[in-house]
Amino acid sequence: MATAFLTSPPPAVARRALTEDDAVNIWIARWLRVRQKDLVRRYGCDPRRLYEVWEEVRFPGSRKKALELFRKRYPGLEDRINPVTHQRVSKAAHPDQMKLFP
Repeated sequence: MATAFLTSPPPAVARRALTEDDAVNIWIARWLRVRQKDLVRRYGCDPRRLYEVWEEVRFPGSRKKALELFRKRYPGLEDRINPVTHQRVSKAAHPDQMKLFP
């Protein structure tokens, strides 16, 4: 069964929590540049769950497993991806920025 191009999640997927296999597939989808909107629809989850996977807050080690699988499936694309974890950029004002104002 090909689930790569679903526009809406099957009912069973919409009602369950993400698994480690889902996390591995989410990493691979990120490297294949699948839109976040499509991933949210496919897995029936909140976008914050995707970032938890990409920051490895949930399912630590899934990035490493996904990278190994990605290398096997797409050997010619390995040099075109950025395999690092997502880094949060805080929008809050840093205390050192107050030095910029007189």
